Amino acid sequence: MAADLLQIVIFPAFFPGILSPLNGVLDVLVGLAMVLMLGWHVAFLPTIVAELTPFVDLFPTWTVAVLYVTRKRGQ
Repeated sequence: MAADLLQIVIFPAFFPGILSPLNGVLDVLVGLAMVLMLGWHVAFLPTIVAELTPFVDLFPTWTVAVLYVTRKRGQ
């Protein structure tokens, strides 16, 4: 949720231009952190693709992926 908060609220400067690669780096780091904390899950694959795609990354995909992965493990 922190990554989504940073990207949506605090980092609107990442939207276009020269700072866009920093947004991509943040997404890759968050993806690695999710795999380290929760283990590998196929739900992380479309999430990283969505996060690296312009305008699709406006949706909080990391939060949804983590909710999906943690709910599926409880069953």
